[in-house]
Amino acid sequence: MATPMLEISRISDKSIKQILTNLEDVDELNANLPGGGKLHIEKEVPYLVLYRKKKNDKGTSRIVHSKASYLIIGDEEFEGYKKLVYELSNKLSPIFTTYMLLEVYSGEPGSNVFQIKGPEKKLSSTLEILKKELEEINTKFSGLYLQAKIKDTPHRHAENSPPVMDLEKAKLCGALIVSLEIPPVFRNEKGELYPVFFRNFRDFVIAAIKKFIYDYVRVQTSFVAASYNSLGPKYLKEKVFEIDKKLAQIETSYQFLWLVSPSNIYNIKKTFFESKYEKILDYHYRILPIDPDVLKRDLFNLKIEEIDDPAMSYLFREKREELDQQITMLNERGTRNFFYNSIRLYKGVDKILFSEAKNLLNEVEEVTETKSLDIIDSKGFSSLARKEFDYFSQQDDNFKCKVHIRKDVNIMMVSQGELYIPEDYKMNEKEAQALIQHEVGTHVLTYHNGSRQPLQQLCIGLADYDPLQEGLAVMSEYLVDGLSPNRLRTLAGRVIAGNALMDGADFRGIFNLLKNEYGFTPIRSFNITSRIMQGGGFLKDIIYLKGLVELRKYLQEGGEYEPLLAGKFGIKHISIIKELTDRGILKPGVLRPSYLLTENVTEKLNLIREGLPLSKMIST
Repeated sequence: MATPMLEISRISDKSIKQILTNLEDVDELNANLPGGGKLHIEKEVPYLVLYRKKKNDKGTSRIVHSKASYLIIGDEEFEGYKKLVYELSNKLSPIFTTYMLLEVYSGEPGSNVFQIKGPEKKLSSTLEILKKELEEINTKFSGLYLQAKIKDTPHRHAENSPPVMDLEKAKLCGALIVSLEIPPVFRNEKGELYPVFFRNFRDFVIAAIKKFIYDYVRVQTSFVAASYNSLGPKYLKEKVFEIDKKLAQIETSYQFLWLVSPSNIYNIKKTFFESKYEKILDYHYRILPIDPDVLKRDLFNLKIEEIDDPAMSYLFREKREELDQQITMLNERGTRNFFYNSIRLYKGVDKILFSEAKNLLNEVEEVTETKSLDIIDSKGFSSLARKEFDYFSQQDDNFKCKVHIRKDVNIMMVSQGELYIPEDYKMNEKEAQALIQHEVGTHVLTYHNGSRQPLQQLCIGLADYDPLQEGLAVMSEYLVDGLSPNRLRTLAGRVIAGNALMDGADFRGIFNLLKNEYGFTPIRSFNITSRIMQGGGFLKDIIYLKGLVELRKYLQEGGEYEPLLAGKFGIKHISIIKELTDRGILKPGVLRPSYLLTENVTEKLNLIREGLPLSKMIST
């Protein structure tokens, strides 16, 4: 565990002993030191990154702040800092065989060279890795033309500054000294940051340093690291949790899907069919419970730019942009602008997705639904859901979920971890089992698994998490033999409807397209059309097939299935989720869905990995 911040007013033998004693009892130590210095150290890692505080050096210290262990050397008591570095190295090097001190500083204005100073003979391959990684910057950013050079010198510190430790003392305490001079291309001639470029430059340099340290750790020390990501900080700063909490508060202050769905859907449907598919009532929406202007002010008051952890900074910026779009859309319900923002939010229908949808509708025939004796209504479905809840409760006592049967909803949905069922919903038993795993076994489960993570974003949902969520949900229907031909055709029909909407079709045009050209029944044509037209044009429904296509590709490329259930995130976030898991911040999901225990589930997933076409996923 971490200790409260130590306040060290003077670096003396006594205060150094206090730091070392505290380090024995905790995994993470934080201390404020004289002259604006700061120590953040995780004793599990065999390195310490050093930075000397100096004037007119904006940005450089923020590269250091991202590391698991770092020391900001203040502008007072330099001799005390030297002794502190020696004693830390002397204490920790026996644990790891050796202990790296990596000093980071900025070069002179106009420099275009990353200067790496270190023992080239002892660390030749490791220093070459850092050089190679840094030189990759020219492929990432145009117009930089930066170089990286290795210099084997005993003077491993900035020019015109005294060393923090000389090589003789380093040998005595088991330390290995390396330094990295960074060209200050992220500042203008006045010393001001280029903020957007700096963020990207910083993230690039941080990744290069992590890969360098990982190779050093792997070759030179007894420390075992699962990957270079595992060397990142295991403890997030308080500011990260503050922003995470505020983003969650903003999103949970409204229910987006609830507010963009019409409250008068029953009357719209009744009137449309009574008028022989001619009359379309205006959509009525629920009163907004929030003030969009106030929410946006709160959203952009969050100082995400001060987060120096690249992974968290990226996730928060993405989420802020998504919430900004959603809040804008709530204020534009019933207008054309709502539709334009919907395209931005859900990325529209691309050629590959449209082709998949058309192929499905050509290959999978509509099945005439016969009356069944095993019809289940909303109350029966609610009972089935509660049985699944009991199964979850056996795995985690903290699991809680409510079921709401409502007359004013036109779709079954999970919102903020709770299940909403339309009052007039009816289905056969096979469809019910599939929907249970779709809504409860996926959406409710990932909400709860996300709620057990330290970051609330994992239960609320990272930006653009919906496609993977719906892909998993539809895949679960396949795994319980519940993916019917008509269900798969509906997912394809939603893409066709979305594409028609983007081409300018109106309600009747989309309805007639589905009914006359693709053979959907009037009821199913209406259901698809009414959903795609809500809000003024809402493309969310395209993500069901999109997510299934993306998930199939991920599995075919060797991706693991169960880790995707640890919370609500997208395919694009998998590398970040792995990084945060390697760092010990995130953990595996506490709940497993019951469908993973069903017969032949491994065989069915293997069929997907081997290239099973979507049209062959249907149950008969």
